[in-house]
This record gives sequence, C-alpha cells and structure tokens, in this order.
Amino acid sequence: MKRLSVKVKPNSKQQQLKVEADGSLTVHLKSPPVEGKANAELIQLLAKHLNVPKSLVRIRTGAAAKQKMIEIDTN
Repeated sequence: MKRLSVKVKPNSKQQQLKVEADGSLTVHLKSPPVEGKANAELIQLLAKHLNVPKSLVRIRTGAAAKQKMIEIDTN
C-alpha cells in the first residue's frame, strides 16, 4: 500500500500534476468541488499518471478538504 499527500486545487483552467520538494503532490483540476466531481477527476488523473486501475486508488482522508491522503493498493 502506497500513500500520497495531495493538495487539490479545483476549478483550475487546466489539469496539472506537480511534485513538490517534500514529495507531496499539488494537483490542479478542472472540475468544481461539487457532488464529488473533483474527487472523481483526481482519482482518474492519479490512476492514469501512476499507470494503475482507478479501482486501486482511493481517498483515505480529506474527501471534503483540499488536503487529501491518497492510498494506492500495490498488491
């Protein structure tokens, strides 16, 4: 199981994934933070970036916050 600290910036003009100096990620999402749209876009983007199925990526903490802890099942 791999964990990532992610800071999400919804309603951005373009999708972007940036690795910070401390190893955390800042992710710019086009979707608004309404009805789980930004979370769904985040999971899709991380799965594509990490080359894993979406079903292996989940938000462990912070589903309603900008700072999230993501778990990727590597088994």
